[in-house]
Amino acid sequence: MHDDTIQAAVAETMAGINEFVRLLDRDDIPLILNHLKDEIDHEIALTGEVAGRRRELMARISHEADCNSLRGIHEELNGLELERFLKIQSVGALHESCTQYRDILAGRALELVEQEMLATGKGDPPVPYSLCSMGSDGREEQTLITDQDYLIVYGDGGGEIADQWFKEFSEALVECLADMGFKKCTGGIMPSNPTWRGSYSQWKKKLMAIVRYEYEDYAKNLMDLIVLSDARHVGGDRRLAGDLVELIRGLEKDYFQVLWGMAKAATEMKLALGFLNRIWTEGSGDHKGEFNLKLLAWAPLVMNVRILAINQGIPATNTIRRIELLQNEGSFSATFAQGLVDAYTILTRHRILLQIKVIKGIQDSSYYLNPYTLPTDEREKIRQALIRIEDLQRTIHTNFSIM
Repeated sequence: MHDDTIQAAVAETMAGINEFVRLLDRDDIPLILNHLKDEIDHEIALTGEVAGRRRELMARISHEADCNSLRGIHEELNGLELERFLKIQSVGALHESCTQYRDILAGRALELVEQEMLATGKGDPPVPYSLCSMGSDGREEQTLITDQDYLIVYGDGGGEIADQWFKEFSEALVECLADMGFKKCTGGIMPSNPTWRGSYSQWKKKLMAIVRYEYEDYAKNLMDLIVLSDARHVGGDRRLAGDLVELIRGLEKDYFQVLWGMAKAATEMKLALGFLNRIWTEGSGDHKGEFNLKLLAWAPLVMNVRILAINQGIPATNTIRRIELLQNEGSFSATFAQGLVDAYTILTRHRILLQIKVIKGIQDSSYYLNPYTLPTDEREKIRQALIRIEDLQRTIHTNFSIM
């Protein structure tokens, strides 16, 4: 947060306190202010303790020599973030923290697997390589429950020797990350899957085949390209990662029909909006009275913002940052942009709260939300978020001349 933003927030808070104090009797003012001071001192001390413990755990990562032993550190870091979120419910703070320590854990996994490859007689990496993340990790939007959304790109010139080395390396890496507590991706978006591993030239060939409609399963390959749109360097050679990301963005821009297909898919994503813009919920079944918060609200927002960002050549992958840059270059008004930021924040906050219920064993699914268990004002915020996403879909529908 910038200094001017912090000062504005402090000024707003102080104005609220002053307004409240004016309503108090003279004798009550020092009592209230002293109690407020005690509460603030307690929160500062608690925040300092949590930050200190977090630094200790992160410092230990580089010294651990076993993937399994790193699971405990990962779980404790997750626990610290869970408790902090329950206190302040800052989506941005949780995103930043979870992304940071998981990047460090993934980097340590690379080191440990390289050491394992060397110790078992397979040698050092034959060519430079890079590990890139996608999905929420690629967008720097990690939360309390995570899975593996990674790819590997390696340098050209290594031939079959490099292909075999990185096949074995990727398989070992996926297992190491799983031991650390990174769940295996149910969709197979992991470098152990040959779709998500290859030299730069092999990646270029695959991507060209997608944008030229050379694959039979076009829908699947279009989804792969959408996933690749959030690729971000995590470890290894940064230049290789940058080259691959630049290739992906360039092809999406050069082959407009592909981007048009992505835009069409984004605008056709269903929302949990029913008659007269009421929140729609399941009418029967196990989730009666609930709706899938991820598929029918959060994902359409992320997807549609991504499409506009790609179309406008915006390099950022983070959703909030994309919205800010789209406002800066004129795609959004300040009011519309703030509305989308508010929508993203409220929807993500409830996604995280659902994850906490799953972690604590309160419920089984982290996707389904019953809006009628929420306070009226909170439910209205979700309804307004859905309306803003629908407005965004209309904007893209018009911009891309989708019939």
